[in-house]
Amino acid sequence: MAITGVMRPGHIQIRVLDLEISRKFYRDVVGLVETGTDPQGRVYFKCWDERDHNSVILRQADRAGVDFVGFRVSDRAALDGFERALKARGLATDRLPAGEMLETGERLRFTLPSGHDFELYADKTHVGNGLGLVNPPPWGADAERGIAPIRFDHCLLYGPNVQENKALFTEVLGFRLVERILGPKEAGEPELAIFLSCSHKTHDIAFVEHPEPGKLHHVSLRMASWEKVQRASDIMGMNKVSIDIGPTRHGTTRGETIYAWDPSGNRFETFAGGYEPYPDWEPITWTFDEFGHGLDFPTGKLHESFLGVVT
Repeated sequence: MAITGVMRPGHIQIRVLDLEISRKFYRDVVGLVETGTDPQGRVYFKCWDERDHNSVILRQADRAGVDFVGFRVSDRAALDGFERALKARGLATDRLPAGEMLETGERLRFTLPSGHDFELYADKTHVGNGLGLVNPPPWGADAERGIAPIRFDHCLLYGPNVQENKALFTEVLGFRLVERILGPKEAGEPELAIFLSCSHKTHDIAFVEHPEPGKLHHVSLRMASWEKVQRASDIMGMNKVSIDIGPTRHGTTRGETIYAWDPSGNRFETFAGGYEPYPDWEPITWTFDEFGHGLDFPTGKLHESFLGVVT
């Protein structure tokens, strides 16, 4: 588990088509904690058990999708070191000033070979989870509103140049490959999907080869257990949320999951379980002919919407 360098996913900014409808959906149905609105009109949320001020930011736009993803690094020295390493790699970087996002320090932004804006930061205001740090209870009122995920877990991004992304993340940012999905034998079995971790989770970010750059497949929100995923399915049903897949289990990552759609058509996931790949973990490979079970282990079905719909 990383104690230096890149530590964990920190935030994601999502484009939505109707900010007020989306605000209510993410607050009341998904059960995120609203933490502020900035002068640009962006709305900020955190999951109930996260201590940082924000992890999910919504921006009104005329098309759905993702603006950028941010990961937290251990300290400012690490941030400076990554900037030097990225420039040595030939990547252009930009420094966004502290405060451009609410309660967030200076951010180092660059564009991935897949066309996604990605950023690193070292500082964000701690607001706590409402339970305190001395003799805390195991949960509070925020853990009971809506689906109530405990944290922003990972995201899956679609775009070209997945192998260049893999090299950048493993050689510069300190991630490691945990799982991969190969293409068909007749195409030479290229890596179509990669699952990368900077911690001891099954993945902190994943990429799928896709011709269009900068696309979002899903934002994943961590649930505490399979039981909580099943509870999420009841809440989705009560609120007429459109479900893409699930409840089911992946073969890849062994995660227990539901994929569903927000009001703008962005896919989100409620995810639990998975194994714990420590640094000596050997990557798992899924062949193309068995990927149906990698996606939906009980049925082995390759869901057309899951494979083809991105924002």
